[in-house]
Amino acid sequence: MKKLSYWGENIRLIAILLAVWFVISFGCGVLLVDVLNRFTLGGFKLGFWFAQQGSMYGFLVLIFVYVVLMGRIDKKHRVSED
Repeated sequence: MKKLSYWGENIRLIAILLAVWFVISFGCGVLLVDVLNRFTLGGFKLGFWFAQQGSMYGFLVLIFVYVVLMGRIDKKHRVSED
């Protein structure tokens, strides 16, 4: 039963982070590109920036968020990688 709770939290976290990544990469880089192109970042239109760079930076941030949150879940369920 403990394993199911642990894996349930793990899968829930992964699903949330994948949804955030989808919004960043597909939403901001494709669907909202016309709205975002009204603004600039470093001389580039913001929609273009999200399509080219933003989704990669977002992915890297999500990796670090996953590591921190998964560490908390591991501690909560007393799971170690030893």
